[in-house]
Amino acid sequence: MNKGYTDGIIFDIDGTIWNTTGIVAVAWNKAIEKSGLNARKVNAQILQNEFGKTMDVIAEDLWPELSKADQSKLMSYCCTEEQIELKNNTIDITYPGIIETIKELSTMQNIFIVSNCQSGYIELTMEKTGLASYIKDFECYGRTGKAKAENIQILCARNRLTSAVYVGDTQGDCDACRQAEIPFIWAAYGFGKADKYYDKIEKPQDLIKIITSINPKD
Repeated sequence: MNKGYTDGIIFDIDGTIWNTTGIVAVAWNKAIEKSGLNARKVNAQILQNEFGKTMDVIAEDLWPELSKADQSKLMSYCCTEEQIELKNNTIDITYPGIIETIKELSTMQNIFIVSNCQSGYIELTMEKTGLASYIKDFECYGRTGKAKAENIQILCARNRLTSAVYVGDTQGDCDACRQAEIPFIWAAYGFGKADKYYDKIEKPQDLIKIITSINPKD
């Protein structure tokens, strides 16, 4: 990042914009039951430890006893049930202040999303949160088959970003940013821990001060 300048803010979703783990646990357990496979069920805490990884890695972590084919099949079932549960959800699961913060930041910077999620998840997130008109572009594992670092690079190249920052909540996010050579801002209110971050926020609103300090008004 050029000193005193950034040209885009890229957000993670889970643990940064909202916490879906309770809803997703219900959905995935329904999928496990329907699948007929002998796979262990999940809960919100288990998912908090897994979210942020690519879907194939999560499947391997959760169900190592299954074949790769069955892991893939079960994850597909889980994603289908997850989409249904999230679409039908009427409870506000966003972190307090994050929606207002993103809207305010969009008046200063272009806003993007990069996630290790399945295809359709970012679109659903934007629909449920009302953020669609504030997000300039997005990329994900489900669409490219690539991990977060590569997807950050793809999005930056596509949008000609040279000094973007990434906001996420886990060490995996931090490592991806290091690999993509982009500054990482740790959302300490989220799921995980991180080290060697550019800066950290204890609540979403803290990000406004950080971005304003990087890009001071004339």
